[in-house]
Amino acid sequence: MEAIKIHLSDYVLSGGGANGESFDHKTDPSVMLKLYFPGKIQQPLDEMMLARKVYAMGIPTPEPGEYVVTDDGRYGIRFKRIIGKKSYSRATADEPEKVGEFAADFAKMCLKLHSTKVDTSAFENVKDRYYRLLAENPFFTKAEKDKIAQFIADTPDEDTAIHGDLQYSNAIFTGDKRYFIDLGDFCWGNHLFDVGMVYLCCCLSDEAFIQETFHMPKSLSTRFWEEFAPVYFGADRSLKDIVEEVGPYAGLKTLIVERDTKCPMPGIREALRPIL
Repeated sequence: MEAIKIHLSDYVLSGGGANGESFDHKTDPSVMLKLYFPGKIQQPLDEMMLARKVYAMGIPTPEPGEYVVTDDGRYGIRFKRIIGKKSYSRATADEPEKVGEFAADFAKMCLKLHSTKVDTSAFENVKDRYYRLLAENPFFTKAEKDKIAQFIADTPDEDTAIHGDLQYSNAIFTGDKRYFIDLGDFCWGNHLFDVGMVYLCCCLSDEAFIQETFHMPKSLSTRFWEEFAPVYFGADRSLKDIVEEVGPYAGLKTLIVERDTKCPMPGIREALRPIL
C-alpha cells in the first residue's frame, strides 16, 4: 500500500511514546496523527491494517484512517481524533483522590474486552508471539527457556481478545465514551497475558519509569492495582492470591523489554522465579 504524502507543518505535537509521537491537525480538530520514529516503515502499515480489523470487530477504538508519510520521510497513521479524551493514567495522576473510581472503570473495560470472542484465524495467538520472543532472546539459558516455554504451553487457551499492551495509559475516555488505543499488538488468548502488563506497569516498574511514563508516584500506581484487582478478579479473592497468579505473566514481559533495551532486566525477571 502506498503511503499518502502529508506536510508535518500542518500538525502540532501533542504527545510521545515508545514508538513515536502523536500530533493534532492544526485546522481540522477531527484528525490526529500517530507518527513513528525514522526508519519505521512496515510497522505503521501493519498497525493500520490491524487497527482496521479490530475496529471492524466493534472493539471501542478510534477509527483508523490512512497510512501516511511526512515530507521529512517519517511514516504513520491518521486516526479520527477523540476530542477531550484523557487516559486512565493521566486522569489518576491529575485526580489521585479518584483512583478507586478510575481503576474500577478501567477494570470493567478490560473484563468486557477479555470476554469478546475473536476469529482466531484472523489474528495471532498470544502464545505464538511469546514463543517467538523467547526464541529470539539471548539472555536466558536453554534450561530457562525450556521452563518458560512449558509455562506458556500449560496456560489454558481462550478464544477471546487480548490488547497486547494493556497499560492504563492505553485506555482513554471522554464523557461516557471509552476507547482502547495503541492496538498494534492485538491478538487472542488467555486474559492473564494481558493483565500481567497491568501489574507490571503498576507495581513492578521502578519509581523513575512510573513517574516519567504515567506521571505519578509509584505509591499511587500501586494503589491503582490494589483497586483494579478486586473489580477484575472478584472481591472474594485475596490480593496475595491474585499476585501469585498474575506475577509470572508480568515477568514474561521481560522478553519484550529485553528485546527493546537489548540488556537483561533482573527486576522484571524476578517475577518469573516461581516457574524457573
